[in-house]
Amino acid sequence: MKRLLILVPVLSCFLLSAFPQSSSNEVQLGVSAYKNNHYDEATKHFEKAAELDPGNLTAHLYAGTALVSQYIPGVDTEENLAFAERAVTHYQRVLDANASREQKLNSAKGIAYLYLNMKKWEEAKTYYQMASSFDAKDAEAYYSIGVSDWTYCYSFRMEGRVKLEMTPDQHLSSRKPDQKKLCDELQARNGSTIEDGISNLEKAIELRPDYDDAMAYMNLMYRERADIECDNPMAREQDLKTADEWVDKAMAAKKAKAERKPIAK
Repeated sequence: MKRLLILVPVLSCFLLSAFPQSSSNEVQLGVSAYKNNHYDEATKHFEKAAELDPGNLTAHLYAGTALVSQYIPGVDTEENLAFAERAVTHYQRVLDANASREQKLNSAKGIAYLYLNMKKWEEAKTYYQMASSFDAKDAEAYYSIGVSDWTYCYSFRMEGRVKLEMTPDQHLSSRKPDQKKLCDELQARNGSTIEDGISNLEKAIELRPDYDDAMAYMNLMYRERADIECDNPMAREQDLKTADEWVDKAMAAKKAKAERKPIAK
Protein backbone atom coordinates (compact mmCIF):
# COMPACT_ATOMS: atom_id res chain seq x y z
CA MET A 1 0.00 0.00 0.00
CA LYS A 2 1.23 3.41 -0.82
CA ARG A 3 2.69 5.07 2.16
CA LEU A 4 0.01 7.32 3.32
CA LEU A 5 0.52 10.86 3.98
CA ILE A 6 1.84 12.42 7.13
CA LEU A 7 2.69 16.09 7.09
CA VAL A 8 6.33 16.10 8.24
CA PRO A 9 6.98 19.47 9.92
CA VAL A 10 9.65 21.70 8.47
CA LEU A 11 12.21 21.27 11.20
CA SER A 12 13.81 24.68 10.88
CA CYS A 13 10.69 26.82 11.03
CA PHE A 14 10.33 27.18 14.79
CA LEU A 15 12.20 29.63 16.99
CA LEU A 16 14.48 27.76 19.34
CA SER A 17 15.49 30.65 21.58
CA ALA A 18 12.33 30.27 23.68
CA PHE A 19 13.63 27.07 25.25
CA PRO A 20 16.36 26.61 27.88
CA GLN A 21 19.77 26.63 26.24
CA SER A 22 20.59 22.96 26.88
CA SER A 23 17.28 21.81 25.42
CA SER A 24 17.69 24.25 22.53
CA ASN A 25 21.13 22.85 21.71
CA GLU A 26 19.78 19.31 21.61
CA VAL A 27 16.98 20.38 19.25
CA GLN A 28 19.50 22.10 16.97
CA LEU A 29 21.68 18.99 16.91
CA GLY A 30 18.59 16.90 16.14
CA VAL A 31 17.60 19.18 13.29
CA SER A 32 21.07 18.87 11.77
CA ALA A 33 21.03 15.08 12.06
CA TYR A 34 17.50 14.87 10.62
CA LYS A 35 18.42 16.97 7.60
CA ASN A 36 21.27 14.54 6.91
CA ASN A 37 18.88 11.57 7.16
CA HIS A 38 20.43 10.35 10.43
CA TYR A 39 17.07 9.65 12.00
CA ASP A 40 18.28 7.53 14.91
CA GLU A 41 20.74 10.23 15.96
CA ALA A 42 18.08 12.91 15.48
CA THR A 43 15.66 10.98 17.69
CA LYS A 44 18.23 10.76 20.49
CA HIS A 45 18.78 14.51 20.43
CA PHE A 46 15.07 15.36 20.30
CA GLU A 47 14.24 12.96 23.12
CA LYS A 48 17.12 14.37 25.18
CA ALA A 49 15.72 17.87 24.56
CA ALA A 50 12.30 16.71 25.75
CA GLU A 51 13.86 15.10 28.81
CA LEU A 52 15.70 18.32 29.71
CA ASP A 53 12.58 20.40 29.15
CA PRO A 54 9.34 18.33 29.18
CA GLY A 55 7.42 21.42 28.12
CA ASN A 56 9.38 21.72 24.88
CA LEU A 57 6.58 20.66 22.58
CA THR A 58 8.69 21.18 19.48
CA ALA A 59 11.11 18.55 20.77
CA HIS A 60 8.23 16.09 21.27
CA LEU A 61 6.85 16.83 17.81
CA TYR A 62 10.22 16.43 16.14
CA ALA A 63 10.94 13.24 18.10
CA GLY A 64 7.68 11.78 16.84
CA THR A 65 8.53 12.76 13.27
CA ALA A 66 12.05 11.27 13.49
CA LEU A 67 10.63 8.02 14.88
CA VAL A 68 8.05 7.84 12.09
CA SER A 69 10.92 8.20 9.62
CA GLN A 70 12.37 4.98 11.06
CA TYR A 71 9.06 3.11 11.13
CA ILE A 72 8.46 0.63 8.28
CA PRO A 73 4.75 0.13 7.47
CA GLY A 74 3.61 -3.47 7.56
CA VAL A 75 6.61 -4.81 9.47
CA ASP A 76 5.48 -6.21 12.82
CA THR A 77 8.83 -6.71 14.50
CA GLU A 78 9.24 -5.68 18.12
CA GLU A 79 11.76 -2.99 17.21
CA ASN A 80 9.61 -1.52 14.45
CA LEU A 81 6.47 -1.43 16.59
CA ALA A 82 8.51 0.25 19.33
CA PHE A 83 9.28 3.11 16.92
CA ALA A 84 5.54 3.55 16.36
CA GLU A 85 4.63 3.38 20.04
CA ARG A 86 7.31 5.89 21.04
CA ALA A 87 6.19 8.23 18.27
CA VAL A 88 2.57 8.02 19.46
CA THR A 89 3.70 8.88 23.00
CA HIS A 90 5.49 12.04 21.82
CA TYR A 91 2.63 13.12 19.55
CA GLN A 92 0.13 12.55 22.35
CA ARG A 93 2.16 14.81 24.65
CA VAL A 94 1.66 17.58 22.12
CA LEU A 95 -2.06 16.88 21.83
CA ASP A 96 -2.48 16.90 25.61
CA ALA A 97 -0.64 20.20 26.02
CA ASN A 98 -1.40 23.82 25.19
CA ALA A 99 0.10 23.46 21.73
CA SER A 100 -0.55 25.50 18.61
CA ARG A 101 -3.22 24.40 16.17
CA GLU A 102 -0.56 23.43 13.61
CA GLN A 103 1.33 21.35 16.16
CA LYS A 104 -1.85 19.54 17.17
CA LEU A 105 -2.83 19.02 13.53
CA ASN A 106 0.52 17.44 12.66
CA SER A 107 0.50 15.31 15.81
CA ALA A 108 -3.00 13.98 15.14
CA LYS A 109 -2.03 13.11 11.57
CA GLY A 110 1.12 11.42 12.79
CA ILE A 111 -0.75 9.15 15.19
CA ALA A 112 -3.46 8.42 12.61
CA TYR A 113 -0.86 7.45 10.02
CA LEU A 114 0.80 5.03 12.41
CA TYR A 115 -2.46 3.45 13.53
CA LEU A 116 -3.58 3.03 9.92
CA ASN A 117 -0.41 1.13 9.08
CA MET A 118 -0.73 -0.91 12.28
CA LYS A 119 -4.23 -1.92 11.11
CA LYS A 120 -5.90 -0.18 14.02
CA TRP A 121 -8.67 1.12 11.79
CA GLU A 122 -10.96 2.76 14.33
CA GLU A 123 -8.11 4.50 16.13
CA ALA A 124 -6.71 5.79 12.85
CA LYS A 125 -10.09 7.19 11.86
CA THR A 126 -10.53 8.83 15.26
CA TYR A 127 -7.27 10.73 14.94
CA TYR A 128 -7.89 11.72 11.33
CA GLN A 129 -11.24 13.10 12.47
CA MET A 130 -9.39 14.94 15.23
CA ALA A 131 -7.09 16.41 12.60
CA SER A 132 -10.05 17.67 10.59
CA SER A 133 -11.40 19.34 13.75
CA PHE A 134 -8.17 21.36 13.99
CA ASP A 135 -8.53 22.52 10.39
CA ALA A 136 -11.91 22.08 8.71
CA LYS A 137 -10.40 23.17 5.39
CA ASP A 138 -7.65 20.55 5.38
CA ALA A 139 -8.53 18.36 2.41
CA GLU A 140 -5.86 15.85 3.36
CA ALA A 141 -7.59 15.00 6.64
CA TYR A 142 -10.88 14.16 4.91
CA TYR A 143 -9.01 12.20 2.24
CA SER A 144 -7.24 10.21 4.93
CA ILE A 145 -10.53 9.36 6.65
CA GLY A 146 -11.74 8.04 3.30
CA VAL A 147 -8.59 5.99 2.89
CA SER A 148 -9.05 4.59 6.41
CA ASP A 149 -12.64 3.65 5.61
CA TRP A 150 -11.68 1.93 2.37
CA THR A 151 -8.80 0.03 3.97
CA TYR A 152 -11.12 -1.21 6.72
CA CYS A 153 -13.77 -2.37 4.24
CA TYR A 154 -11.32 -3.91 1.79
CA SER A 155 -9.59 -5.87 4.53
CA PHE A 156 -12.73 -7.62 5.70
CA ARG A 157 -14.04 -8.15 2.17
CA MET A 158 -10.83 -9.84 1.03
CA GLU A 159 -10.67 -11.93 4.20
CA GLY A 160 -14.13 -13.28 3.43
CA ARG A 161 -13.29 -13.94 -0.21
CA VAL A 162 -10.17 -15.89 0.71
CA LYS A 163 -12.25 -18.19 2.91
CA LEU A 164 -14.60 -18.86 -0.03
CA GLU A 165 -11.67 -19.20 -2.46
CA MET A 166 -13.01 -16.37 -4.61
CA THR A 167 -10.99 -14.11 -6.89
CA PRO A 168 -10.93 -10.36 -6.04
CA ASP A 169 -13.13 -9.45 -9.01
CA GLN A 170 -15.63 -12.29 -8.69
CA HIS A 171 -19.10 -10.96 -7.94
CA LEU A 172 -20.85 -12.21 -4.82
CA SER A 173 -23.96 -14.08 -5.91
CA SER A 174 -27.19 -13.97 -3.95
CA ARG A 175 -28.06 -17.37 -5.44
CA LYS A 176 -25.19 -19.12 -3.69
CA PRO A 177 -25.85 -19.55 0.06
CA ASP A 178 -22.24 -19.16 1.19
CA GLN A 179 -21.72 -16.04 -0.95
CA LYS A 180 -25.08 -14.59 0.08
CA LYS A 181 -24.11 -15.06 3.73
CA LEU A 182 -20.82 -13.24 3.16
CA CYS A 183 -22.60 -10.45 1.31
CA ASP A 184 -25.05 -9.99 4.19
CA GLU A 185 -22.17 -9.88 6.66
CA LEU A 186 -20.29 -7.30 4.60
CA GLN A 187 -23.42 -5.18 4.21
CA ALA A 188 -23.83 -5.11 7.98
CA ARG A 189 -20.14 -4.53 8.72
CA ASN A 190 -19.10 -2.25 5.85
CA GLY A 191 -22.24 -0.52 4.61
CA SER A 192 -22.16 2.60 6.80
CA THR A 193 -18.37 2.82 6.57
CA ILE A 194 -18.54 2.87 2.76
CA GLU A 195 -21.02 5.76 2.87
CA ASP A 196 -18.83 7.61 5.36
CA GLY A 197 -15.81 7.12 3.12
CA ILE A 198 -17.62 8.47 0.07
CA SER A 199 -18.83 11.48 2.07
CA ASN A 200 -15.36 12.36 3.33
CA LEU A 201 -13.75 11.92 -0.07
CA GLU A 202 -16.39 14.23 -1.51
CA LYS A 203 -15.40 16.85 1.09
CA ALA A 204 -11.75 16.45 0.17
CA ILE A 205 -12.49 16.97 -3.53
CA GLU A 206 -14.75 19.90 -2.77
CA LEU A 207 -11.87 21.57 -0.92
CA ARG A 208 -9.31 20.56 -3.55
CA PRO A 209 -11.04 20.10 -6.94
CA ASP A 210 -7.93 18.61 -8.58
CA TYR A 211 -7.32 16.05 -5.81
CA ASP A 212 -6.61 13.09 -8.08
CA ASP A 213 -5.69 10.73 -5.21
CA ALA A 214 -9.08 11.33 -3.61
CA MET A 215 -10.74 10.68 -6.97
CA ALA A 216 -8.88 7.39 -7.26
CA TYR A 217 -10.21 6.32 -3.87
CA MET A 218 -13.72 7.40 -4.84
CA ASN A 219 -13.41 4.83 -7.60
CA LEU A 220 -12.41 2.20 -5.04
CA MET A 221 -15.19 3.12 -2.60
CA TYR A 222 -17.87 2.81 -5.27
CA ARG A 223 -16.49 -0.60 -6.19
CA GLU A 224 -16.74 -1.61 -2.54
CA ARG A 225 -20.38 -0.55 -2.54
CA ALA A 226 -21.07 -2.35 -5.81
CA ASP A 227 -19.62 -5.56 -4.41
CA ILE A 228 -22.17 -5.81 -1.59
CA GLU A 229 -25.21 -5.10 -3.79
CA CYS A 230 -25.87 -8.79 -4.35
CA ASP A 231 -29.64 -8.40 -4.61
CA ASN A 232 -29.68 -5.25 -6.71
CA PRO A 233 -27.90 -5.72 -10.06
CA MET A 234 -29.08 -2.31 -11.34
CA ALA A 235 -27.54 -0.50 -8.37
CA ARG A 236 -24.39 -2.54 -8.79
CA GLU A 237 -24.14 -1.61 -12.45
CA GLN A 238 -24.67 2.08 -11.65
CA ASP A 239 -21.99 2.07 -8.97
CA LEU A 240 -19.50 0.40 -11.30
CA LYS A 241 -20.29 3.02 -13.91
CA THR A 242 -19.73 5.78 -11.33
CA ALA A 243 -16.46 4.13 -10.31
CA ASP A 244 -15.27 4.18 -13.93
CA GLU A 245 -16.20 7.85 -14.17
CA TRP A 246 -14.01 8.61 -11.15
CA VAL A 247 -11.13 6.80 -12.84
CA ASP A 248 -11.53 9.10 -15.83
CA LYS A 249 -11.70 12.17 -13.57
CA ALA A 250 -8.57 11.12 -11.71
CA MET A 251 -6.66 10.61 -14.96
CA ALA A 252 -7.85 13.95 -16.30
CA ALA A 253 -6.78 15.70 -13.08
CA LYS A 254 -3.33 14.09 -13.24
CA LYS A 255 -2.95 15.12 -16.86
CA ALA A 256 -3.97 18.70 -16.09
CA LYS A 257 -1.44 18.87 -13.26
CA ALA A 258 1.30 17.54 -15.52
CA GLU A 259 0.49 20.14 -18.16
CA ARG A 260 0.62 22.93 -15.58
CA LYS A 261 3.97 21.79 -14.24
CA PRO A 262 6.73 24.06 -15.55
CA ILE A 263 9.27 22.42 -17.82
CA ALA A 264 12.70 22.24 -16.20
CA LYS A 265 15.36 24.14 -18.13
